[in-house]
Amino acid sequence: MTEMMRAVEITKPGGPEVLQITDRPVPVPGHGQVVIKVAWAGVNRPDALQRAGLYAPPPTASDLPGLEAAGEIVALGAGVTGLSVGDQVCALLPGGGYAEYVATSAAHCLPVPEGMAVKEAACLPETFFTVWSNVFTRGGLRGGERFLVHGGSSGIGTTAIQLASAFGARVFATAGSDEKCAACVELGAEIAINYREQDFVEVLRGEGGADLILDMVGGDYIPRNLKALADDGRLVQIAFLQGPKVEVNFAQLMMRRLTMTGSTLRPQSDLAKARIAQDLREAVWPLLSSGRIAPVMDQSFPLEEAAKAHARMESSDHIGKIVLNVSDR
Repeated sequence: MTEMMRAVEITKPGGPEVLQITDRPVPVPGHGQVVIKVAWAGVNRPDALQRAGLYAPPPTASDLPGLEAAGEIVALGAGVTGLSVGDQVCALLPGGGYAEYVATSAAHCLPVPEGMAVKEAACLPETFFTVWSNVFTRGGLRGGERFLVHGGSSGIGTTAIQLASAFGARVFATAGSDEKCAACVELGAEIAINYREQDFVEVLRGEGGADLILDMVGGDYIPRNLKALADDGRLVQIAFLQGPKVEVNFAQLMMRRLTMTGSTLRPQSDLAKARIAQDLREAVWPLLSSGRIAPVMDQSFPLEEAAKAHARMESSDHIGKIVLNVSDR
């Protein structure tokens, strides 16, 4: 008889209410994969986009939402080395994290940092893979540079502020309330800009312009970002919460030697993600184990209340990460 597990499925495209508990077969590890008994799963914006029918999973991925989780390895596929049954890990997932068990590439697993709870570790993969690959690898952030991150109180934002600060950058952030701005400053931002009251373009130009901007807003932020960049500055786009289409005068890219780039994490190859994991293990995991940086936690919800977790995230009232408690009934 096939062993079954509880999971949250997307019953149809729509709002948070379309997330429902179901039973699914426990996954079997393929070559190079492990199966994790999930204790906690992170909740991320791409999960909500998938739920709304706007972000289809890759053809080989689970249709269940959930791009990161932490728990215990319970099965190893052929060809897996360096990991054992019983290891406590957090992992980047192609999907399927909203479930009691999930299969993923062994190369996308990282140990739970020393001294860190599994609940906190579930917040690491999606945001840290995203920030490292876009801010440091693609964006080339260096110590002493001026770095602006939009949505500074989000999971991505709180991670980017801490990492950029730890590596010696001057950090600026935008957020939508004084409370959120205060949280950004506490995490290491030199200046936090309440975008409802101040123009980030004026603030950054007053500081000499941003050398690097990480943006997930898009829309009319794109031309404003270009104005806020210093000469030779770089803009890295990772989402378009206000839409991907806008009119831009590209002459300034030539005249001021600007760079525009961007990426999404989920469609990248297993090898590319494995390389990011190795970079994180070497450069970032020691900072987590020492307590110098840590994920910022907002709220947790039981697995069966995934709809409430999505509603919380889409309200934008949260500061930091939202997680699902999968292991406790």
